[in-house]
Amino acid sequence: MPKLAERFTDIQIRNLKPSVVSKLFKKAVGNGLFIVIKADGSKHWHFRYRFNSKENTLSIGRYPNVGLSHARDEVVKAQKLIVQGINPSDAKKQAKQARYGKQANSFELIAREWAASYFMNKSTSHKEKTLRRLEVYIFPWIGNKPISEITAPDVLQAVKRPQSQNKLETAHRALQATGQVFRYAVQNGKAIRDVTVDLRGALPSPKVKHMASLTEPKDVAELLRAIDGFQGTFTVESALRLAPLVFTRPSELRRAKWADIDLAAAEWRYLVSKTKTEHIVPLSTQSIKILTEIQPLSGHGEFVFMGGHDPKKPMSEAAINASLKRMGYDTQTQITGHGFRAMARTILHERLNIDPAIIEHQLAHAVPDNLGGAYNRTKFLDQRKVMMQQWADYLDEIKTNK
Repeated sequence: MPKLAERFTDIQIRNLKPSVVSKLFKKAVGNGLFIVIKADGSKHWHFRYRFNSKENTLSIGRYPNVGLSHARDEVVKAQKLIVQGINPSDAKKQAKQARYGKQANSFELIAREWAASYFMNKSTSHKEKTLRRLEVYIFPWIGNKPISEITAPDVLQAVKRPQSQNKLETAHRALQATGQVFRYAVQNGKAIRDVTVDLRGALPSPKVKHMASLTEPKDVAELLRAIDGFQGTFTVESALRLAPLVFTRPSELRRAKWADIDLAAAEWRYLVSKTKTEHIVPLSTQSIKILTEIQPLSGHGEFVFMGGHDPKKPMSEAAINASLKRMGYDTQTQITGHGFRAMARTILHERLNIDPAIIEHQLAHAVPDNLGGAYNRTKFLDQRKVMMQQWADYLDEIKTNK
């Protein structure tokens, strides 16, 4: 019978209609619990009680999301708080504030805050890749948790998912980014320590993957002839021809700006995106010729190699590798846009007997010298100017000697 009575009461509540004479219609259920029916037909549970000789009302929830039995349970909990000398309304406010406080310190929120700060002067593509990695492999598992409550096992469980998908390098990168977020949180008083420190060695070391490159002169010569015969947009053709001559990072080549290039001085000066250091690329006569030829097309804009769909943006990140694929090259095993750097480094040292220190400086690698000095943009500049012309002449020579 109790169940039938309760079911009948619930049916009664379900069938309650708003009053035609009043905007609010109240129905007492018992024990201080009542339901308010608004003019729009919505029904809301409330608990009326006295605390410190004052009448209070506690909102419990909306029917039918909060059913009758649930509403009665909430009344019982509130009555227990009153007996303990706690105002149920104050307890609810404190719980809500604590919940929002935790959300404000959630891992995802702090991670996005870190990204906005950390990537301020870094490439957009690097930021997007890092955030995408966190969004796919980290946020779904620990994103909503307060960062101060996340443990090393929590993080490990998350990064082991890409590892189980044979994406070991992705797992390492996700773990690295997670550690950076934790260190940011520690620095800003939102976490006590970086728990990822406890995960050193938890993932197996990834196999070192070298960028595909060609280092045999005969293979390089064949590639250069293929580039000369490539038919694409004039922008991509020009970028392909310039890439082996300057051997900069692909991102730096596609973002080359006319404001950074001095054709009269035969120099290209820019800020290295990876190390945030100023760099100088001496331009060979062959490089100047290519830039002079494309200047009428893009010289009025910002970027040397304009985007195909939007001239205000640089050439697509995938343009060079896509062109190499069209020429029949495997960008996984033979050559990539980044591979021109390894090609130059190897041949300049092994074939042209250039001092490795000079080569490394031209590659903008921050390798300390014997005195501990870091990379200096002007160091070996005279020797680098000679080397860059010698390199361009060498490429011309092997290309024509079949």
